Amino acid sequence: MDLLLVFEIVGTIAFALSGAYVAIEKHMDIFGVVVLGTTTAVGGGIIRDMILGVTPPIAFQEPVYAGIAILISLIAFIPRLRETLNKPNNPVLLVMDTIGLAVFTVIGVRAGMAFDNVFLAVFVGALTGVGGGVVRDIFANNKPYIFFKHFYACASLIGAALTVLLWNWDKSWAMLIGAVAVFVLRILAARFRWKLPKA
Repeated sequence: MDLLLVFEIVGTIAFALSGAYVAIEKHMDIFGVVVLGTTTAVGGGIIRDMILGVTPPIAFQEPVYAGIAILISLIAFIPRLRETLNKPNNPVLLVMDTIGLAVFTVIGVRAGMAFDNVFLAVFVGALTGVGGGVVRDIFANNKPYIFFKHFYACASLIGAALTVLLWNWDKSWAMLIGAVAVFVLRILAARFRWKLPKA
């Protein structure tokens, strides 16, 4: 199993749990939990593919990722696990969302680098990372996370830029280092309440 496949499966599971958690927090039914879990897991990739002209998007060409997201969302709906996820100040959402953000950011960069365009690679990297979460928040009638939470999209942009910077040195290491950078920045931002200036 290569590194990219491991990344994609880990990111899919993490984002599916993140989306399912939000749906459970909103007291949605099982269909709502599955929709939010799946949307969070594959939404960013679908938006990325639409920008890059990949039709149909990879999520539909290879539905295994959507299948994993659906399965994880259904597991999250199990009553005992649902009660655990729904505890106040549960760090699960932060950790799962951060893993998904880190993984999908560098996967997006990989897709963008195929076009030999640095700006495009950084842009679609960050978009792949945050896109599913934005759609999730809109569906859940929440203010999108990226516009007010501690250093969220910026962590993705920095990780994407670092991945691009290291790309010609070694692609696998570039992705790993970029993902770790996103994860560490996001966790530190949450821990120390780093925020951008507000209007």
